[in-house]
Amino acid sequence: MSQAGQTCQRPGCAGAYEDVGGGELYCDTCGLAPVVAATGMVGSPPTGVTRNAADSGSARSARTSSQSARSRRSVSGRLSRSLSGRSTGRSVSVRSSGSSSGTSTRGRLGAGLVSVPGVPRPDPRAMVLENPEVPERKRFCSRADCGAPVGRARGERPGRTEGFCTKCGHPYSFVPKLAAGDVVHGQYEVAGCLAHGGLGWVYLAVDRAVSDRWVVLKGLLDTGDQDAMAAAISERRFLAEIEHANIVRIYNFVEHLDQRTGSLDGYIVMEYVGGKSLKEIANGRRTPDGRRDPLPVEQACAYGIEALEALGHLHSRNLLYCDFKVDNAIQTEDQLKLIDMGAVRRMDDDESAIYGTVGYQAPEVAEVGPSVASDLYTVGRTLAVLTFDFQGYTNVFADSLPDPDTIEVFRRYESFYRLLVRATDPDPARRFASAQEMSEQLTGVLREVVSLQTGQARSALSTLFGPEVRVTDTELFPRLTKDVSRLGARGGRPAEPAAALVQPVDVPPAALALPVPLVDPGDPNAGFLAGLVTSAPAELLAALASAPARTVETRLREVRARLESGDHQAALTALAGLDGERPDDWRVVWYRGLAALVTGDFEGAALGFDAVYDAFPGEAAPKLALALCAEVLGQLDNAAEYYRLVWATDRGHVSAAFGLARVQLAAGDRQGAVRTLESVPEASIHYTAARVAAVRARLRQRTASAGDVPFLDDLTAAAGQVEALDAYGLDPARRGQLSVEVLGCALDWILSSGQGTTPSAAEGRVLLGSGLDERGLRFGLERAYRALARLAAGGEERIELVERANRYRPRTWV
Repeated sequence: MSQAGQTCQRPGCAGAYEDVGGGELYCDTCGLAPVVAATGMVGSPPTGVTRNAADSGSARSARTSSQSARSRRSVSGRLSRSLSGRSTGRSVSVRSSGSSSGTSTRGRLGAGLVSVPGVPRPDPRAMVLENPEVPERKRFCSRADCGAPVGRARGERPGRTEGFCTKCGHPYSFVPKLAAGDVVHGQYEVAGCLAHGGLGWVYLAVDRAVSDRWVVLKGLLDTGDQDAMAAAISERRFLAEIEHANIVRIYNFVEHLDQRTGSLDGYIVMEYVGGKSLKEIANGRRTPDGRRDPLPVEQACAYGIEALEALGHLHSRNLLYCDFKVDNAIQTEDQLKLIDMGAVRRMDDDESAIYGTVGYQAPEVAEVGPSVASDLYTVGRTLAVLTFDFQGYTNVFADSLPDPDTIEVFRRYESFYRLLVRATDPDPARRFASAQEMSEQLTGVLREVVSLQTGQARSALSTLFGPEVRVTDTELFPRLTKDVSRLGARGGRPAEPAAALVQPVDVPPAALALPVPLVDPGDPNAGFLAGLVTSAPAELLAALASAPARTVETRLREVRARLESGDHQAALTALAGLDGERPDDWRVVWYRGLAALVTGDFEGAALGFDAVYDAFPGEAAPKLALALCAEVLGQLDNAAEYYRLVWATDRGHVSAAFGLARVQLAAGDRQGAVRTLESVPEASIHYTAARVAAVRARLRQRTASAGDVPFLDDLTAAAGQVEALDAYGLDPARRGQLSVEVLGCALDWILSSGQGTTPSAAEGRVLLGSGLDERGLRFGLERAYRALARLAAGGEERIELVERANRYRPRTWV
């Protein structure tokens, strides 16, 4: 018989029950559901005492780490660790970029970057425990301010599963309160126990009122106080309004009278999510010696991105999750879901008990309570637990991370380490400002990891930086792109080592070519700056003087314009004003590093860019800036590593390819430099310059004997590249210059035998239309020099080129 329309049984409530759909009844006044037992409606409401608000205060400090937030060494990259100990003395705090509030529509893990092994959805009945027992080592008093071990064995006598805590006298029971066949709320038929959690047993049940769907029943509050139970259910009604693809669905909140004890128990009725928890997935990778083989870092990052989407949705509704960990997220097929909503609370809730887990919970929670920052901390800790064998994370390292030099994944993926350091910083203000911001940076780290593993770049637009500022080819690679038409054969080329191919990069243009921070759309002058069409520094400064208001963005634009104009002192003065007002604004720190780089303070620049890398480990711009700093400081290994990270991840940053090639040549790695230059894609505006530089990198300062077959291979490859460049509109002047260099190197190689005989490996070959012998190459050089003479701008240059043509022409009768 339906109870709809009946008077609410709660004392003092004059409301009536109404059916809200699916057979679910709630009072139209107090919002509570009817109290039912296995046999139906309870005749009279039990009595109890009101909840003591003071108890929640003691609960706040329960289940938190007993260790205080210890001082952790600040993270610094390979570059700044090698500097002379200088420090900016400042931290970088980052403005919140908002949090995602929409429902996730992505059905696959990995943000389209990585394939995560799916977890099949099991038969729900197969998940029911045959003999539900709680191991003695996991039996603790449930009283928030106690937590003492209970139910432990003494001698040969096994531990009791029910009794009273010997420390505080609070009753405990680890016996399931529901058995198979019990019907809760007249609607949910229990199939058995699934697991045991902090609030008791979790049960599998069938919803007989809604298509016999599988549901999960989880204890809501461990108390027999009816009024406290009613208040708890009323307070948690908001959970039923949460709908997100990565969060378990809450269907109902019900009460059930335990016929055995007479207690009134509350349960959350949740969606059944079949699959494996992250803890089960991690534990399933244990080695024969019992140690856990960590998850691949890319798989863990994929889980983290999904979890952050879910947390971002909760935060957008002013809710905190509080207890994210490997136990509370389940992968089902190709989706991740948060499954335990028992610790969720409103952001303005200062009374409810706080639940957390040692090793995951942020250190400040015990003192100031949970926050968005503490939620993000739990994600960082979970990523750490998943990606390496984190011994001591609940005690020795409860509030810190191990030394990165001792952890392989940290040594291999510096950006991942920096992300964890920021997410778990002891100071909440230094962590990521929102779940969306952390997700963006974690996605950037994942792009880098996948790119390094697969060798395929995963480019993406940044939300913080614009593209590189366009530079000239000679600024990218000064010596390998300059005119070499006057280099001749047989002693015409200087005998310098390969490192001499690299002319020190012109720092100011290279620094000003770094990506520029995007304008903050919230700045009052954002629209004004977007409308500026001039790029000339003098005109830009005049335009900025007419801005509607003097804001941070216009002042930063002024700093850059003065750096571009060469007025460094004025730029430093303008930056000093911003530095004093907003020393922790990441954009000010970035421009501080840029100004230091332009003015020659390379160590100061490196420390500033390193701080931005700490703040945004998923961004390419700070790594590119650090690479340039390392290059000008002579730290070639560091420069090569940072250039390689950027180029492997994003082929849009072509200056990283040229920088890497410069460093490789300076270190004597000619073949590595050629491979790097030839990896510049055809779509790049610097494609032709990169191929020209590759040709010259193959040949310059080579000393080869006539039998040097590898040099012959380079000659052939270089000639082929010159011919291929004709299809890309290579201008005649550069075509002639390259022809002179290729043919001149070939002639040197032929003449290196001392007799001018053609090596057997070269017989019958042709380079740029000339036979690969002394006579053919001399004719080829003559043609190339005459072609250049016709293109010469002045008479003296033309005469010199003609004379060279005549000098190389072989002796003939005509």
